[in-house]
Amino acid sequence: MFDFLKTVLDSLWALLLSLWAFLITVFPFLQYGFMQQAILAGIAVGFLASFYGVFVVQRGMGFLGDGLGHAAFGGVAIGILFSVEPLWAAVLFTVFVAVGITWVRENTKLESDTVIGIFFALSMAIGIVALSLTPRYTQDAITYLFGSILAVQPMDLYVIGAVVVVALATHRLWGRWAYATFDREMAMADRVAVKREDYFLSLLIAVTVVTSIKLVGIVLVSAFLVIPAATARLMSRKFSTMTRLSIVIGVGTALGGLFASYYTNTPSGATIVLGQGVLFVICMIAARAFITLRKRPA
Repeated sequence: MFDFLKTVLDSLWALLLSLWAFLITVFPFLQYGFMQQAILAGIAVGFLASFYGVFVVQRGMGFLGDGLGHAAFGGVAIGILFSVEPLWAAVLFTVFVAVGITWVRENTKLESDTVIGIFFALSMAIGIVALSLTPRYTQDAITYLFGSILAVQPMDLYVIGAVVVVALATHRLWGRWAYATFDREMAMADRVAVKREDYFLSLLIAVTVVTSIKLVGIVLVSAFLVIPAATARLMSRKFSTMTRLSIVIGVGTALGGLFASYYTNTPSGATIVLGQGVLFVICMIAARAFITLRKRPA
């Protein structure tokens, strides 16, 4: 039995090596370490942003991505000012802002977009002041603003990998999050800890935004969170289908955009989002055409 398993594993490993050799022949840039890191990050970020993006879209909180993205800018600027690793400073600051947005939204009569707008402005102001106090020029701020495949480092992959593990470990909460998304009052009546899980979901979205900005950039991270989910919503009737389709779109467009950005020498984030935008338009036209055909009398 052991010999049989060893033979199967050896055969699979040989098959994977042959496949990798073929891919390197077709796409020579795959032999470069920075592209391997960017592709791994793209797959993980595409999964995370699309998985949590369905809740952002369905709850009508598309502005949240912008708010948290600019909160990350404030964190990056603080990290640069105090010579702290910008990624960790951004994670802590963005989580703080996400918790603050959730608390203010649930304890005041203000609408979500109003609360997010307030924190958006405050985070940007903090970031601008922190950068103005920085005595030296740094490229990190530009990298985080616009994203770059060259900026992805092994440490970023460890952080992204940890977030993916958390997402997979908490997948059973998807049903309760979906329940609260469609009928918050009924979920609370059924003793679902809606407020507590709102905080947890906000925290996970905040960390996802921070882990996405090196690849996509602060300026465009909101689109990466919203467009795949919005596209999936056009093409699906069930929320479960919407979630699966959103993940496929997010991962697929991330990989396609990275490949295209390498060949066209364009920023990775902008290229990915342009691809997502084109796919959204195509799906929107197809959905409208399908609805028109169904309404047409036989």
